[in-house]
This record gives sequence, C-alpha cells and structure tokens, in this order.
Amino acid sequence: MLIIDGLQCGRYDRAILGDLRDKGVTAVTITASFWEDALETMDVLARWNDLVRDNADVALLVRSGADLDAARATGRVGIVLGTQNSSLFNDRLGFVEHFWHLGVRIVQLTYNNQNAIGSSCYEPVDSGLSRFGGEVVAEMNRVGMIVDLSHVGDGTGFDAIQRSTRPVAINHANAREIYDHPRNKGRRVLDALVERGGVLGVCTYNNIAGPNAGDAQGAADLIARHVDLLGVDHVAFGSDMSPGAPDDDLEWMRKGRWTRSEQPGADLPDAPPPPEEWMDDFAKIRQVGDLLVDSGRLTPEETEKVLGGNWARMYAAGFEPEQGGVA
Repeated sequence: MLIIDGLQCGRYDRAILGDLRDKGVTAVTITASFWEDALETMDVLARWNDLVRDNADVALLVRSGADLDAARATGRVGIVLGTQNSSLFNDRLGFVEHFWHLGVRIVQLTYNNQNAIGSSCYEPVDSGLSRFGGEVVAEMNRVGMIVDLSHVGDGTGFDAIQRSTRPVAINHANAREIYDHPRNKGRRVLDALVERGGVLGVCTYNNIAGPNAGDAQGAADLIARHVDLLGVDHVAFGSDMSPGAPDDDLEWMRKGRWTRSEQPGADLPDAPPPPEEWMDDFAKIRQVGDLLVDSGRLTPEETEKVLGGNWARMYAAGFEPEQGGVA
C-alpha cells in the first residue's frame, strides 16, 4: 500500500528512518522549521542533508515526483522537506526560489501568529492575505513549492486559495463541522479547496480530532467522514506525529521567541479533554487503512488514494516549476 504522511514534526535519526521504512511508510513531509529564520532553517536543512546522505540505504530526499517513485522502487522512505511557517523567507520574496533550490517543497504561510503574509487561526481578527502574501503565493506557484494552510486563519486561507494558480494543501487539519476547533477549517475554505483541486490531510492529533483520536476505528471513521464531505480525491492523511522530539519542543512550538506568557496551543481549556492520542506508531497508519477496507467504508483503491495516492499526485505536479520558472 502506498502510504504518505503529510506532516510530522519530530527529531529523526537512523532508527526512526528505519522504523518508517520497515512499517511501510512510503514518504513523509517533515517540519524543518516553525519560527526559525533563513539561516537557522538552512542549518536544519544541512543536518537533513547529512542524515540522509549517511543513511542513503534507508532514506531519499524527495524533490520531485520521480524521486518519490525512486524511493518506493528502492524500498527507502522518501523525505519531503517542509516548514510550518514562512519565517525562513525573512520577508524577502527572492528567498522563495533560494529555498526551492535547497530542496524545500512545502511551506505553511503562517504558524500560530500573525506575520507579514497574513493571519493564523488563533488571531482574534483575521486580516486576510496581505499584498506581500499574494506575491509569496504567486512566487511559490512559479517555482514549484506547495502552499500549505494548516495553521492559517480562514480568511487568509480563503484568499490564498483564490490567489493561487495551483492546488494548495491543508496537510494536517480537519473540518470544523466534524470537530469544532479553531485549528480546523470552515466550510467556505474547504469548498474553495475542493473547487481548486486541493487536498486536506486528515489529522489524528487528539486536540483537533476530538473523540475520534482514541483508537484505530475512530481514526478510520474520521477519514471516512471527510471523504463523504469532500470527495475521495481531496482527502489524504497528516498525522502531526513528533517521533523522537525532546520535551522542550512543545514549548518552542507554542512560544517561539515572541512571548514569555504561557500559550495553550491547540489545547482548549474550557472543552472536555480529548482522548489520549492513539496514533503513536507508524504501523497504525496501515491499520487504519485495513479498517477502512474491511468495514466497506472505502474500496482498496479509494483507501490507497487517501493514504498516499492523493499526496503523490499533488507532489508530482506541485513540485515542478512553471515553464521557465527557476534559474
């Protein structure tokens, strides 16, 4: 089965790469940065170059659809370099192309805070996509870098979908009508995503999956409900797992350098606590796929689309520059 995890954010080593491969994960999009600037992100990318080069029998960096095919054909896990913020661009439009040449293929426009591009899902007022944000989206389209809207506010996200000439991703979020949470997406955004050929990575992270986060059956139900809502060609998978992450990673994700106050992130203090997160092993992704087929909710062909095929299609097209797009 083709399995692509649309988003993880851990600290990887040979053991974790081998575990991904051995448990049937074809490829994964990793998080190279949250709040890091251009130089800090380049340091992370350099470490990824070292890690993959030193473990070339286990992993392959994926910069194109052909690389994804090569990873699968040679039994290695494909690594897609992505970020959960646009801070790597340092508010410089030309850095989009620089980072494409360094291998970055997916960038989330905002993380959990307002930036020069637009608003996050946690801002009290969504300013929408800025003029600079429109230029960044167009530049990402030009060079072959997929726009991700997972933590982006609905107003900014809708604007970005309309501005983009290519399908965009929401690689780890859910529909708000299935589970009401600020990080999940409203119907206006999802309708626009589908209309423009985009893909949503259904996320099993307990804070945004709610009651569906507790076991394999809940995860399978969550995926099937999204297929009913959006159509099988627009649903994929994005676990938001953090393999190997140290304890202080969560504080960095939530606070960065912009605040000293406590930040709840995706926790909802006034809501009933969600189930303990169940998706903690790469093998469980395939288990969810088996449940979808065995229950008759999806056919084997539909399940393969959701667990990998839709990302593979989007990556193959979205990673390619427009004609004459890059130097």
